[in-house]
Amino acid sequence: MSSSAEQGHGWSDEDEDLSNEELVRRQGVRPMTAEELEAFGDPDLWGSDDEYEEFLADLYASRRANLG
Repeated sequence: MSSSAEQGHGWSDEDEDLSNEELVRRQGVRPMTAEELEAFGDPDLWGSDDEYEEFLADLYASRRANLG
């Protein structure tokens, strides 16, 4: 059996013990801005403006909850 890294996922079995914050730091990822989300993918991705607004409201609420 091959490891995840050997399968091309970019992580190894040792990464399973790392916190999300450490994985983010090592991988150099960052949150997407609302503008990036808006420009991303199919224009019908959200189904409706209301669904998009609900998604953004939930996203912002979860980010605020993680700040404190």
